[in-house]
Amino acid sequence: MKKTLIPLIALLPLTMTAREATVASPDGKLVVSITDDGGQPNYSVKYDNQLVLHPSRLGLVADYGDFTQGLAITLSEPSKTFYEYQMRQTKESHTRVEANCITLTFQNAKGQEMAVDFQVSNNDIAYRYLLCRPKKDNPKCAVVSREVSSFRLPAGTTTFLCPQITPMTGWERTKPSYEEEYEADAPMDAKSKFGQGYTFPCLFKTPSAWVLISETGVDGSYVGSHLSDYDAQQGYTIAFPQQGENNGIGSATAGIPLPYRTPWRTITVGATLKPIVETTVSYDVVKPKYEPTEAYKPGRYTWSWLIWQDQSINYDDQVQFIDLAAKMGYEYCLVDNWWDKNIGRERMAQLSKYAQEKGVALMLWYNSNGFENDAPQTPRDCMLTALARDREMAWLKSIGVKGIKVDFFGGDKQPTMQLYEDILFDANRYGLQCIFHGCTLPRGWERMYPNFVASEAVLASENVFFSDHHARQEPFELTMHPFCRNAVATMDWGGVIMNKYLSKDNRSRHQRQTTDVFEIASAFTNQTAIQCVAMQPNNLDELPQVELDFLKAIPTTWDETRFLDGYPGRYVVLARRHGQQWYVAGLNALKEPLSLDVELPMFAPGTAVSQLFDWADKKGNVAGPAVKPLKIDKRGRAKLTIQPNGGIVVFN
Repeated sequence: MKKTLIPLIALLPLTMTAREATVASPDGKLVVSITDDGGQPNYSVKYDNQLVLHPSRLGLVADYGDFTQGLAITLSEPSKTFYEYQMRQTKESHTRVEANCITLTFQNAKGQEMAVDFQVSNNDIAYRYLLCRPKKDNPKCAVVSREVSSFRLPAGTTTFLCPQITPMTGWERTKPSYEEEYEADAPMDAKSKFGQGYTFPCLFKTPSAWVLISETGVDGSYVGSHLSDYDAQQGYTIAFPQQGENNGIGSATAGIPLPYRTPWRTITVGATLKPIVETTVSYDVVKPKYEPTEAYKPGRYTWSWLIWQDQSINYDDQVQFIDLAAKMGYEYCLVDNWWDKNIGRERMAQLSKYAQEKGVALMLWYNSNGFENDAPQTPRDCMLTALARDREMAWLKSIGVKGIKVDFFGGDKQPTMQLYEDILFDANRYGLQCIFHGCTLPRGWERMYPNFVASEAVLASENVFFSDHHARQEPFELTMHPFCRNAVATMDWGGVIMNKYLSKDNRSRHQRQTTDVFEIASAFTNQTAIQCVAMQPNNLDELPQVELDFLKAIPTTWDETRFLDGYPGRYVVLARRHGQQWYVAGLNALKEPLSLDVELPMFAPGTAVSQLFDWADKKGNVAGPAVKPLKIDKRGRAKLTIQPNGGIVVFN
């Protein structure tokens, strides 16, 4: 990263006792103003001359000093930055970052200093705190007890939020795990469902803009945060973990060395949803923490557990799913919980050898803990300590396993964040990629940890299996996530579901409510470098050849992502490029067919491309998938029709 310092600018006087500094995006549309008015640091944000954040507080409280009041700006250091980076497992493979920056130093009445770094690009703001080492008493460590960082959105703003839940609740006391239901188009003054605020990311629609708020760069040196409930005076405020998380073990505060830079608070702003969907700010302001030990391979995986459940974790059933992966050309097969009891380690080595002979690598499931909750699934004593991890991961490498899925984490406290980091670092030493479930939102981890693949941190596909309610909610959920959850981090939704019924025989239990094309299109709208295609062995004989051909060809890494159309919870149309191949995927969660006139600049005007779509009869009943040409008109636009709970994929 190259930063170029520019001359210091004079602080603009607001009153006799307050000063202001501003930093604008390179295009000048996004402007952040920071003041020390009344001794309270605050910032406000305008986009296109419209206020999108009213003056909102900055600052935090440490055990050695209060940096929330009685502060004055003493130094302003503006700069410009431009850099590029490559990534393999997110929405964009090559990213160029151009931003204007400013570092403001505040001093409290005791002469103690806190600095705030702001980085502002054309649609993104990131800020963090720098706690300096005080000269008086010279403390070299500190405890941060709270932040007052806030976000005051204008009146008339509506929200698209997922509530934070109380700890040690839910199945086997495994909450919180970022698996609650989103609510769309809600007013700001609506109370969160559990009274604990909201999990990141948080999406808002102001009268003039869309705003996405999150955080990035959280590692084992800090806590994961969320947003408080709305307060009419303060707006939303950064909230630290609840004390009851992690079974009450460990502090809900952050212990830090001095000096120390906190994780980044991020704000993405756009007049449309395009900057929200396409943002890379989660990765722009973080750096890799270590080098990969090998060239980690993206791909697709089969997974018996989603439909066949615990009974399928036996040698013979796993052979069927390995064979299925091989026939589809998929790279991986995930063996879920209880494998140590039902298959055993000796036979697991044999199963891994069988998979490798078929050109498939195994990934194995693990329980993260022994004390964080009551989840009984095993193996549960292999990931908590460095000694246990070293022994287990050496064995995994010796039998050719290429990845692990670790489940049931305890919350957002600092010890849990350290556990994530330790698992990732140790796994990299043995060439293992990591997927996390029952877990927190990843915060820049795809760039920070090169063997990190994705986290669940969402009400995922297993719930479609568990209840008809969630099967009916699937279209809403999957048209919500490109705008929020999946906009800031990779997401292991856990399965492109191809059974029409949520049962092994594909005839009993409740039905899936989406069309086959919806499910296939979701593989393109959901983003993760190792994608679960939850096919079942019976699907090989039941699905039309056109669907099988498409399922075999699904890529999982992207060189470019473009937002084309959509609204959270209603519909979405995205374009993604893999090499020279473009795919335009759409999902419709509405109860009626959706007709769109969409600009498709990735295809040459006047040419014909192909579309996989849901063919409907004259009565509007979806009769099955079909492929036909789609004409791009001379304006570079095309008319798309997406059936209710249906999908479309356009490709060249």
